[in-house]
Amino acid sequence: MIKKITSVLAVAVLFGPGTAHAQTRPQTRPQTRPQTRPQTRAQTSPRVLAALGDSISAGFNACGWYVPCTSRSWSAGDNTEVNSHYLRLLALGPAIKGHNLNFAVPGSTSADLVGQARQAVEKGADYVTILIGAQDACVGSAKAMTPVSTYRQRIDEALAVLKPAGANVFVASIPDLKRLWRAGRDNAWARTFWAIGNICPSMLANPKSMAKKDEARRDQVRERVMDYNDQLKQACARYGPACRYDGGAVFSYPFTLKLVSAWDYFHPNADGQKALAKVTFDAGFFPATEP
Repeated sequence: MIKKITSVLAVAVLFGPGTAHAQTRPQTRPQTRPQTRPQTRAQTSPRVLAALGDSISAGFNACGWYVPCTSRSWSAGDNTEVNSHYLRLLALGPAIKGHNLNFAVPGSTSADLVGQARQAVEKGADYVTILIGAQDACVGSAKAMTPVSTYRQRIDEALAVLKPAGANVFVASIPDLKRLWRAGRDNAWARTFWAIGNICPSMLANPKSMAKKDEARRDQVRERVMDYNDQLKQACARYGPACRYDGGAVFSYPFTLKLVSAWDYFHPNADGQKALAKVTFDAGFFPATEP
């Protein structure tokens, strides 16, 4: 059962190009992609893929009105236009055919990840994707965001479930939620949907306001997302060579409103899922498969 709309809507990612007034973090902690590690044959022939996470991995609003659309998931979908991780892996070898599992649930937070990891292990997944954390920051107020230490503990618990099973894990960075605000704050339709759905109020409340308290609130949320991403990077490194963090590829990607569902101006549409599939796959275990 999907959680109530206010919770579900707050899970997704989003996006939009930066603008001159956008504040950025000191360059001591860049959210950029590192060099890709050497590839191995074992990493190119998975047999069972499992997608873990929230509404973005569930393909929410990618092909229907306020419903998941797993066929268009960037990770486990089978829609040829999206060209998900699953289809790209299928092109590398037939063993994975028909073994694309999706345990991502709209409304999930980091607290739900360990349960999803257990499901993946039970089904024998040897390639797992994780995108989780937007809902931990996208809450009623900045004060209500999940503490960084709690977030890290939950990520470690989930990875500890996956590691004994020998799963290769791809970890996507959490999107820069402030990009969505930049992209949509001057769009009347976007502001309307954000208000009606009470979408991500920690970031998107009073979207037209440039008052110091609202600017400070948005910066606080962005800072928390970056802190979460730092923890993802560290946790993945601790997991070992069988884990790949995207190096901030999703966080840094310049999505626009054209890649967002016209039903909520928040979740990725099919084109948005396609863009995510490419940027994440190219940042992971495998070399680029297309220009």
